[in-house]
Amino acid sequence: MTNAFAVISALLTTEIVRENEPMSKHTSFKIGGPAEVFVTPHDTCQLKTVWKTCQENGYPITILGGGNNVLVSDNGIKGVVVVTHKMNKININEDIINVGSGTKLYALAETAQKAGLSGLEFAHGIPGTVGGAVYMNAGAYNQEVKDICESVTVMLPTGELVTHNKDNLDLGYRKSRFQKETAIIVEVQFLLKYEIQHNIKIKMDELMAKRRISQPLDKKSAGSTFKRPATPGYYASKMIDECGLKGFLIGGAQVSEKHAGFVINTGNATAADVLALMEAVQKRVHTATGIWLEPEVQMIGF
Repeated sequence: MTNAFAVISALLTTEIVRENEPMSKHTSFKIGGPAEVFVTPHDTCQLKTVWKTCQENGYPITILGGGNNVLVSDNGIKGVVVVTHKMNKININEDIINVGSGTKLYALAETAQKAGLSGLEFAHGIPGTVGGAVYMNAGAYNQEVKDICESVTVMLPTGELVTHNKDNLDLGYRKSRFQKETAIIVEVQFLLKYEIQHNIKIKMDELMAKRRISQPLDKKSAGSTFKRPATPGYYASKMIDECGLKGFLIGGAQVSEKHAGFVINTGNATAADVLALMEAVQKRVHTATGIWLEPEVQMIGF
C-alpha cells in the first residue's frame, strides 16, 4: 500500500496524507492498529480526488468522522482511511443550519444555542460528528437526528453530489439508508426552532448533568456498546446489570461500573479484549433472557 500513499500524496498536500497512522490516536476507545494511508480532506474537491483515485487503483476506502462509535482491529485498516473532521463549515440561514459532515456535534449544538435556535440540545453531549450522527440516527432523551434533519447531501462514487430530503433517508432506530449504500455524507441540513438563548443553555446544561451522573464520560469508550433489543420493555444496560456484569473485566476491557451499557478501555485494552468481553456479555445475557444483544459499535478492519 506504499504505492497508494505515493499516489495520493502526489495529488494532495502531504499535510493531509499520512502513512501507517495509528488509529488508536483517532478513536474514542483509543484502540486500533495503523491505517495504511490516512487522509483528512478539507472539502468535497479533495474528497472527490481521494475517492476517484481509490476507485481507479482498487484501493479499499474507509470513511470515518470522529471515530467515536467504532472499534478498530488491532491489525489496523487496509487501504485508505478518510477522516472528515476538517469538513466542518456551519452556515445559518434563519432557522435552517447547513453543516459539514465532519462538524463535531457539541460544536454544532453550541453554535445553534448562540443563534437562539432550539432542537439540538439533546446532541450537546453526544460525541462524534454530524455525518456519523446521521449515519446512525443518533439520539438521546427521546429525541433523534430524524426529528430535525431536513436533508442530507452525499457524494456518490462518480463524484456527483446528490441531496436526499427527509422523506428518503430511512432514518430509524440506529439506522439510515446510508448504511446500505456506497455514498459519503458531506453536508446535512437541520430545521430548528427559535428560542431564547438562555432557555436553550439551561436545557443543554441539564442534559449534560444527567450524562455526567449516569455515564462514564471520563473513560475511554465508544458510547453505548449494544443496541436496545427489539423486544419492547427490554434495555441492554438493564439486562447486563441484572446479570451481575458491572465491572466484569477481560484484559484491559471492562463493563463500566457506572453504566452497564458501556464497555470501557481501562488503559491498555486491545480490540481483541473488547471483542472477547462483548461476546461474553452477549452469551451471559442470552443464557439469562433468551435475547441476543446486537452491537451498536461499528467493527472496522476485522
